Amino acid sequence: MSDRESADLLIEPRWLLPVSPTAAVLEDQAVAVADGRILAVGPAVELRQRFAVCERIVRERHVLLPGLVNAHTRATHILLRGLGRGALRGHPHAGCGTPESCEGADFVRDGTRLAIAEMLRAGITCFADLSPLPAEAARTAAAAQVRALIALPVSDAPTSCGENATAHLAKAEALWDEYRAHPRIGLYFAPLQGAALSDATLTRLRRVADELDARIAMPLRARGDAAQGAHRAAGGAVSGVEDSAAPPSHTASLRPLERLLSLGLVRPGFAAIGALDCDAAGAELLERHGAALIGCPDSELRLGAAPAALPLLSGDRSALGSDSASCGGALDLLAQMRTAALLGGLEARVAVRLATLGGATALGLAAEIGSIEAGKAADLACLDLGSLGCSHASAVADAVVFGATRSQVSDVWTAGRAAVSAGRVIVFDEAELAALPLEWARRLTLECAA
Repeated sequence: MSDRESADLLIEPRWLLPVSPTAAVLEDQAVAVADGRILAVGPAVELRQRFAVCERIVRERHVLLPGLVNAHTRATHILLRGLGRGALRGHPHAGCGTPESCEGADFVRDGTRLAIAEMLRAGITCFADLSPLPAEAARTAAAAQVRALIALPVSDAPTSCGENATAHLAKAEALWDEYRAHPRIGLYFAPLQGAALSDATLTRLRRVADELDARIAMPLRARGDAAQGAHRAAGGAVSGVEDSAAPPSHTASLRPLERLLSLGLVRPGFAAIGALDCDAAGAELLERHGAALIGCPDSELRLGAAPAALPLLSGDRSALGSDSASCGGALDLLAQMRTAALLGGLEARVAVRLATLGGATALGLAAEIGSIEAGKAADLACLDLGSLGCSHASAVADAVVFGATRSQVSDVWTAGRAAVSAGRVIVFDEAELAALPLEWARRLTLECAA
């Protein structure tokens, strides 16, 4: 009888980029997986002897790294991507003339499925999503067996989630109860149009978040009328864009982060979105109070933010997101890593950390994902670096950040389950998904014309 331990999977890449506990690129290592979790990380020859495995996967030209974490996106906006500026007015959360289809369950379901497939192809295994219908987005992500944090919108104004703040919070608490113990789906609060929310609503939100031990994420500030108007014409609101109306409160004259601090919101468990609009004083405030910062550099630049380095907070509290795809962007953390590295002059290994352990920390998931360590969930991505001519460990991180695209992503596992194999998404019918963008573009265009 064999005395070897059992494992479901043994992955043997040429290189391993674990992120933590070491930032070094390792060679001749393997990762053993069972029941969706990482059992062991170590020399491949030793793990072959230690474990009796159901499946052994050898990737001779590849690097294995933690699945990427998209810390802020609007998945449904992927269905607006091809319509162009001016085709739609308003966005799903503001009720400014967007076709009713954009607030329907089928729109959210199709958009979320299509976005999940695109993210998986790019090595993203976890995402935080602001959706017009959180319950539908949560069901869709759960059915796809991916890891997601779904936003619970809070607004004083009517949205598809409720007519006022009381209705929003009531729906949020009901959904919280439904997903409280879910292994892959989490929830967080997302105040909408933060500058226009009253002090009373934000204070109430803080109290509810305290009771539920929930996280909060919200934009930092407006970026100016030109950028704001341009994006609204494209059908969406993105990270740092807020309504220009002053909050009806005694804190109206304070800068956004100062106002949030005065209301007790800037603290551990809070994430500010819009890193290129975060100045040194704002970064110092977030640093001092244990909050996180999420940057979406490609989207922020397109909306008019000045090029700037993404502030790096201690404890891996800086992260990256893709934001909305409605302006033609891709749900791609490889691209965000590259932009962040170029803007900030970052070493490649630092950019990789932002998109993995940084995202996990900002979302409160660092104990589960973000690095390749025994005990963590087996959310993993494998990239083929052979076509980039990578032949030495010292070049791996640079190849990932400055050379790789989604075409290099060969395999993706979510909780040890194959989601992408040989570059193809296997959790969805790709032919069915391929028809969705044009189908929705035609439908929405006809509704707008009517």
